[in-house]
Amino acid sequence: MSRIALITGASSGIGKATAQAFAKSGIDLILCGRRKDRLRDLSEEFHHIKTTLLDFDVRDRKDTFKAIESLGSDWQNIDILVNNAGNAHGFDPVDAGDPDDWDAMLDSNVKGLLYVSKAVIPGMVRRGRGHIVNLSSIAGKETYANGTVYCASKAAVEALSAGMRLDLTQHGIKVTNIAPGAVETEFSMVRFKGDEARADKVYAGFDPLRAEDIADSILYAINAPPHVTIADITILAAAQAAATTVYRKG
Repeated sequence: MSRIALITGASSGIGKATAQAFAKSGIDLILCGRRKDRLRDLSEEFHHIKTTLLDFDVRDRKDTFKAIESLGSDWQNIDILVNNAGNAHGFDPVDAGDPDDWDAMLDSNVKGLLYVSKAVIPGMVRRGRGHIVNLSSIAGKETYANGTVYCASKAAVEALSAGMRLDLTQHGIKVTNIAPGAVETEFSMVRFKGDEARADKVYAGFDPLRAEDIADSILYAINAPPHVTIADITILAAAQAAATTVYRKG
């Protein structure tokens, strides 16, 4: 019987790459995101598995619960939850930060993860099995200047992953924390509010990680033997030694 995975933020980047990797492994997919046209295009790539789409913003608690509760009986036994939705907004020192940016990050990266998990975990507990994968960041392990609130939000994900593991292991639920370094996706374009030149500089002079690299690690974790939990994975580009230490060419 095929496993079912729910992936948030599946319309682009790591979420999209994870959906593609899961599909190749025959995992049926609940694709979640705010851009339904992109979710629809992605689902049309998959012909040998079942897919269904949920269009909601994880920051909205009522819509999140309503969307997940709307799943038909064929989709309610979720085996894998990938909490991928999240973002960074702004790159200013904390005294100059925009509170709207803070809200966007905390509401998505922390509260949104909690809302989706709250909607999915009770079913896993009832069935006595499941696997939750939370996307943290190297920023959750190393705070850096001008990224204070983003780093705080990802440090919260680290704590949530550890706490979930403490609470849920007794119910047969595995919890994996994935902490990527520099991954070339839409991340920097969002952080710098569409400033393409500034976003491109983030990845200049070295070979950054790709979304597919992170998807491979997620696939590895969810395919570990039943007696093995991959608790935490930190993934850096070969040229990256720490959160803000990157050895660039030229």
